[in-house]
Amino acid sequence: MKVALVNPNWDFSGSIYFGCREPHLPLEFGYAAALLTAAGHEPVIVDAQAEALNDPGLRARVATMAPEMIVVTTAPSYLFWRCAPPELRVPQAALATLAGIPAIRVAVGPHGSATPRAALRKLAVDAVVLGECEEVLVRLAEMTPDDWDGIAGLCRRVSGEIVVQGAPQAADVARLPALRWSAASVQRHVHHHHRFDAIPAVPGAEMETSRGCPYHCSFCAKERFRDRYRRRQLATILDELDGLIAHGIGYVYFIDEIFLPWRELLEALAQRPVAFGVQTRIDLWRDDMLDLLGRAGCVSIEAGVESLTPEGRDWLDKDCRASTDELTRRLIYARRSVPFVQANLIAADSDDPAAVERWRTTLQGAAVWANEPVPLFPYPGSPDYRRLWGLPDDVAWERAVDYYLERNAAFSDIQDARPRRLCELEAVAR
Repeated sequence: MKVALVNPNWDFSGSIYFGCREPHLPLEFGYAAALLTAAGHEPVIVDAQAEALNDPGLRARVATMAPEMIVVTTAPSYLFWRCAPPELRVPQAALATLAGIPAIRVAVGPHGSATPRAALRKLAVDAVVLGECEEVLVRLAEMTPDDWDGIAGLCRRVSGEIVVQGAPQAADVARLPALRWSAASVQRHVHHHHRFDAIPAVPGAEMETSRGCPYHCSFCAKERFRDRYRRRQLATILDELDGLIAHGIGYVYFIDEIFLPWRELLEALAQRPVAFGVQTRIDLWRDDMLDLLGRAGCVSIEAGVESLTPEGRDWLDKDCRASTDELTRRLIYARRSVPFVQANLIAADSDDPAAVERWRTTLQGAAVWANEPVPLFPYPGSPDYRRLWGLPDDVAWERAVDYYLERNAAFSDIQDARPRRLCELEAVAR
């Protein structure tokens, strides 16, 4: 089967989205393409964002393939599945652009995982995948739609009724292959995600060494995808990394939900000419492992502290056993060997604003960046959403956006200055 794996040309205007706007490697489609190829199919990744394809360009690229299946993602890369744009405007527009091309249409991403019925209805596709998509897409390609009733982790219409088949799926990460990106794809990828110590002079890339997280912080929307912690095989990671280095990349951002201390990996990274960035919890790192992290080439750490009080961290279910003083010490210690260290804070009622400013000043005096506390967005699929409203229903995304807009009068620099309600954004696409 010929399969077009479409990453839309993302537009974040009017959105509350606070992720990075630059193109990133669509890792979910990289894995899917590798598995589909191994199964005898003919996948092609059409990355409209990286290639800056307008609507006619996207349609021409896909139509030329004459695909039998078109797959569209609802978030810009696995990196942002946990903090995706709430609105489906962009994938809706991409699917509208591809209307009339005779092919089965499938959507993957966090929206279909958290609210499958709403995603199916809004996108008007033949099926929506719940959870991690790479293995499910192979099964879809191997069967006709009449036989899809045996596929778990799928939402589709049966005799006019929307049916959800089974729970969100989780891939066997240990068996996923080393990804191979074309030289052209890598050379287009000039962005170095979350790097601030140097201006990029060579291409960058994204990878994962693990998927999921053993913690269950209340604000993290990972319960219906990328949830259980699973580690990739070390040999596979290094094989993939060496392929990227051969294409000329000089920086890798590991998208792992939580980059945990792993001595063998860090020692192997130290032998390779590559810098890298991670997101982690500073309370999980000993001083000697932080030293090794720096020697291995880490130039960027994004560490979630979230709250300065034990009560605040408990409310967020951080399961953090370190004190604020110890967290502060480790952040400052990490800065000795890592050029950029960031401590993230979430707006918490238990934190005194004056104490927060004193703490930020202390860290910044030690060359550690500490952001101003940011308000939480209650993503459907997160414990925070459940605390407020219970399980997500078909209007969960609309409810969360309205709540966020009503409670906040100002937004971060990377968000749109005047975010719009979900219904307004999606009305444009319709």
